[in-house]
This record gives sequence, C-alpha cells and structure tokens, in this order.
Amino acid sequence: MAKKVRPEGLELKERLVHINRNAKVVTGGRKFSFTAFVVVGNGNGVVGFGRGKAAEVPDAIRKATEDAKKNLIRIPVVDGTIPFEVQAKFGGTRIIMRPAAPGTGVIASAPVRAVLESAGVTDILTKVIGSTNPHTVVRAVLKALEQLKTPEEFAQLRGVSVEELRRRWKLPGRKITKEGEIVRR
Repeated sequence: MAKKVRPEGLELKERLVHINRNAKVVTGGRKFSFTAFVVVGNGNGVVGFGRGKAAEVPDAIRKATEDAKKNLIRIPVVDGTIPFEVQAKFGGTRIIMRPAAPGTGVIASAPVRAVLESAGVTDILTKVIGSTNPHTVVRAVLKALEQLKTPEEFAQLRGVSVEELRRRWKLPGRKITKEGEIVRR
C-alpha cells in the first residue's frame, strides 16, 4: 500500500507533464491563464503529482511543484519494476501496468513515462485505454501505483512467511532463489 511521504531530506527532481492555456475573452482582448501539471520524484520509489494555475507559465510551474511536494507517496519498486500487474481507472482513462524483464525499458506514453521514471521504475509495460488527457492519465497511474504492495505486506496479510511467498512469486526475467533472493536470468 502506498504511504504518504514528507519531502524533507529528499532530493526531488521535477518533471513537467503538460501546460494548458486558457483564454478568457474580455473587453479589450483576451486574458490568458496557464495550468501546469508537474511530477516530482526521487527516482527511488517516491513520486508526487501537482497542479498549479497562474497568469504566467513560470508561476504556474512553481505552484504545481509545491503542490506535488505536498502529495508524495512511496511505492514498492522491486529490481527496477513493479511487483505485480495492476489496473486502475480514473475518469475516462483506464491504465494497465505489467512488470517487465530486465532491459525492456519503460514502454509508456509521455505522461505515464514521467510518473514512472520519477518513481525509479526502469522496466515496465503499460497501456492507456480510453481518454489520453494528461491530467486523467497521471491520476490513473498514481491510483494504480497506490494499489501496489511489497511481498512482506502480502505475507503479513496472508499469515505466511516471506520466504514461502517469495518462492511462489513470479517476476518476468527473474528467478527467486531458495533463500528468497531475486536473481536476473
């Protein structure tokens, strides 16, 4: 289960996902405002998403970054991939994410890639079904990532030992030894 994280002491990198321009027609012309969507992460299992609105683009990005730092979560990243396949739906967007073998890379659209690379995932297969609006896609990805649990959490829920669970646990391109170590094939 994803846990909220405080930004203090973390070296976070920000990544701009999308900038939206809004035009309001007033007497004397158009008045523009901008909305920025930003993802921040430390590349080691911590990621957050924020949205900021302002009359100028730099102010919108700054506000979005501050918002993203308030919404950080920790996700389990096992040997560069996610522990198991996960699906989520947000609005009109549905996302499917599958663990991948080492060397596969991040097979994903731009908004999904921004979130996963910020979180530190290096090998994953993803598919976005339905709406490709960057805002709803990022929210669907975060909703999917929040569902992930570590093998230790599953073992505790089921009342079995971690070693027993790891022996039955399958990850593409990896083998689990008798000691419970993850070894690449």
